[in-house]
Parts: sequence; C-alpha cells; structure tokens
Amino acid sequence: MTTATATTDERDLVELQREHGQALLAFLLGLTHGDRQRAEDLVQETLVRAWQHPEAFDSAYDSMRPWLFTVARRLAIDARRSRLARPAETGDGLLALTPDPADTTESRDAALDVRAAVRGLSPEHRAVLVRLYFRGLTVSEAAAELGIPAGTVKSRSHYALRQLGHRLPGYRPRRPSACGGPAVARPAGPAPQ
Repeated sequence: MTTATATTDERDLVELQREHGQALLAFLLGLTHGDRQRAEDLVQETLVRAWQHPEAFDSAYDSMRPWLFTVARRLAIDARRSRLARPAETGDGLLALTPDPADTTESRDAALDVRAAVRGLSPEHRAVLVRLYFRGLTVSEAAAELGIPAGTVKSRSHYALRQLGHRLPGYRPRRPSACGGPAVARPAGPAPQ
C-alpha cells in the first residue's frame, strides 16, 4: 500500500526562492567560509526540505526566513560533520609520489649512505654510535664496554650525530638518540666496521 506524501506547491517554492534565495546564499557562504559550490548545494538542499515540508508554510510567522535559516544552518553543520568524519581524499599526485612499500631500493640506498657517513667519522665517534645505534646498547652498557665514562659516551654520541647530520642532508630522523640528543636514520643490516 502506497501513501501519497504532500509536497509544497511549485509556485510557492519559486516564490520562496525568489524572496529568500539571495539572503540564504549569503548566509551559507559565511557558514562555508566562502565556498560557493558548497553554499549553493546547501541552498538547494534547504529548498528541497521546504518542498518536502509544506506544513512549514502554515506557521504563525509572517516570514519563512527564520525556518529556512534554521534548516540551512543545521544542514551546513551536518555536512561539515560528515566531511570531518570521512578520511581526507588523496589525489593521484600524492599517490604517484608515495614510494611502493614492496620496493626496498630507497631504504637500501639510505642504508648505504648512512654506512658511508659513519665510516667517515673518527674511530672514537664511530665506536660509540655502533654500540648505541647498531647494537642497541644503553649509554651505561656502551661506557662499560668501551671503558670510558657515560658522560663521554653521551658527548661523543652528540658530536657524532651532529657530524652525520651535516654529511646526510635531507635524511629525516627516525629514532631518537639514546642520550637525548638529535636522532639519526638507522640503517638496516650489520654494523659498519
């Protein structure tokens, strides 16, 4: 069994749009931060709601404007919430720049660059970094193994990381240093000798 749904007469709707359309668009432009396309879509949706609810025309108010603005405001809020709930869309340009996770070429190149830069350090600095970053020792463990004070391990680590930062421009830190200093990209594989 189908029930007929009453809708607003088209002439009333045309009059409503003529009388309040520009003010409604201006109001929605403010709510959409000047996004004309979004504001026009919301005007259209507001008028659809007016078409679906002819009882709104029978209100005690002299004007439909308060009803229209209330509906438009609620639609704008719902649209914003809906956009914020969805993950951001990405374009083809971003996808083209994203490296393929299955391709290990870039990480292997980075590992070779880091190894070459570490080999260029003084033996004292290299020994500290190898123990802290490649073997994963703590500052205390590295100090005990090298037979030097923990403060010396921290100092050497700090200066070695600074030198690496100058030798490896463009690399982003991936792991914070064990001694609270700057971070260094950590290569894969065994430690350089």
